[in-house]
Amino acid sequence: MAYEVTANRRRPQRFEDLAGQEFVAATLQNAITAGQIAHAYLFAGPRGCGKTSSARILAKSLNCEKGPAASPCGQCTACREIALGSSLDVIEIDGASNTSVNDIRQIKDEVLFPPNSCRYKVYIIDEVHMLSMSAFNALLKTIEEPPPYVVFIFATTELHKVPATIKSRCQQFHFRLVAAEQIKELLAAAAEELHITADAEALYWIAREARGSIRDAYTLFDQTAAFSDGHITYDKIRGTLGLIGTDMLNELYERCAEGNASQAVLTLDRILHNGVSIEQFVSDSAEYLRSLLFVSSGITRESLLGQAAERFSPAVLAAWKPVQLERALSLFLTLYRDIRYSLDARYEAELAVLRLCSLSGYVSASEVKDAVDAARALLMRDAGAAAQGAPADSVRMQSARGYGADVHSTPAGGFIQKKTESEPTQGTGAARSVSMPAGVSAGMGAGLNAGSSAESGAAPVLPQFAAMRSLVSQQASDGGGHTDSQRSCREPVTERAASAAAPDTDVLRPDAAQDTLHTAPDSVPPARQPQEAAVREQAPLPVSELQEAAVKELMHQGEAGAAMLLSRTKSWVLEGETVRARADSAFTCAQLAKEAAKIGGCLSDLLGKNIAFEAELDAPAAGAGVETGGTAAPAGNNDLPVQAQILCSLFKGSVIGG
Repeated sequence: MAYEVTANRRRPQRFEDLAGQEFVAATLQNAITAGQIAHAYLFAGPRGCGKTSSARILAKSLNCEKGPAASPCGQCTACREIALGSSLDVIEIDGASNTSVNDIRQIKDEVLFPPNSCRYKVYIIDEVHMLSMSAFNALLKTIEEPPPYVVFIFATTELHKVPATIKSRCQQFHFRLVAAEQIKELLAAAAEELHITADAEALYWIAREARGSIRDAYTLFDQTAAFSDGHITYDKIRGTLGLIGTDMLNELYERCAEGNASQAVLTLDRILHNGVSIEQFVSDSAEYLRSLLFVSSGITRESLLGQAAERFSPAVLAAWKPVQLERALSLFLTLYRDIRYSLDARYEAELAVLRLCSLSGYVSASEVKDAVDAARALLMRDAGAAAQGAPADSVRMQSARGYGADVHSTPAGGFIQKKTESEPTQGTGAARSVSMPAGVSAGMGAGLNAGSSAESGAAPVLPQFAAMRSLVSQQASDGGGHTDSQRSCREPVTERAASAAAPDTDVLRPDAAQDTLHTAPDSVPPARQPQEAAVREQAPLPVSELQEAAVKELMHQGEAGAAMLLSRTKSWVLEGETVRARADSAFTCAQLAKEAAKIGGCLSDLLGKNIAFEAELDAPAAGAGVETGGTAAPAGNNDLPVQAQILCSLFKGSVIGG
């Protein structure tokens, strides 16, 4: 018996044998059973998915001696003749060879004669999109009103080339690509028929290479079976067809993941010396990277990967994140399109491998956006909240007096009272925070009123707060007298504390669980509010701390631009009602001039009086950091604000200039 290729030997003979086209088979079977037979059908879909086979099955179902039947018997004369292609009433026409209008005119003449021995005269026109426009126009009237015994079946792989006038006169059926699992099962059945053993991994590779076409799968199966000597394995397929093995690709991409460019190029050279073409290397690399991307995303189905997930290198999967694997795959997909126009395809492949050696440092646009968002959130927060490593002795004060201001201690011994927009007039227990610098808590014993606390182990009172409350108590006893507002704004608070001899009856006690300080009184007389304003006037911020406080306040107000400009100034001097600062560039001075009113308002709130702000250009000092060739040697980088330090760490950068 003559050899018959697997694609022809295993061609479907019934609708039930169609793989992956259940919708088409069910629709046609129901139409035949109901007697609703159309005069024209249009089968469209990819190559090798069963269009011509379905047309032949439909012709047998219509002309079967036991039919019309949804499932032809396959044994009658009509069924056997149609299967062999020798039936006079089932005419198959190659549309690619019979494209002229004269061929269509011949069909128009033939349809006038009834069928010879069958029930229907069936015309199967394959690749119908190849007909000329004149041929289509000549066919329009015939397919619209053919004789009742004529059925047209058109098949095409390019539906968009078929005129709309033809489509509208036909029932359209769209054939789909077949899943790799179904193709693998068909290949296993074909191997069993031929008494050939085949590994599952090899069959999966054939099914995946077929790209959903059953005919392509059978053709590749016949080719691999010819050189496999009765046992088809993946290693035999790889060696015979010139494919790159997974082991070799693992070795190459492990060198790339390590950043070892020299060894990666040498591995590529060894692959190419084995006879692998550049196109095959690019194709196999793209397939390998695609599989790695799937595995890194948790997809391990063998039909998608083409082989077991365990065959891929764990080192490469650990070194590259999914976004980096996407970048690598995109690189090879672009390379495949570019090598046809390249000076030398090998140069392109080597360049791609060298680029992969630096892939570990690739940062995607989404990661950059996340970093910028994190930086923005950092800049918009208070510096104390932004710095995760806050001092261990930071404390929070809950005030029952209703001062309406956040109180921050300073290393110079003074304090800032930041006036808020809404100040309570009565003491209702509003919580306020105070950030204590390192070393201040060690001196908390000063100013303690030992007899003012009924609880043992009560915490001492800070001198700054004791002085403030002593001044308030003294003014209250004097009938609301004013404090000495003519004292210098640079005078430390601790000096004024010495003059407050009257002990304060209010004691601040820390909470054991939350390190929180509380005030004893539950209410504050209404007369105390103006006295507190006087205290704020007598407790200004030292100039040495004014810049940092102003930057924090602007950040708190949402003025990040003004805060960043202000942080670049230096040499602050308070002269009367004007704060003068120096900037290192004319551009910074110009920007500060635009924000002068906003900065002056912030300083006025901090110092308790109207303050103007002026910026001057600073001449470069000897030994200051200068920028040279992209590097810098700034002076005093250790004194940067905590926000700048975090940003430098986040973006792996450094501050250039003084």
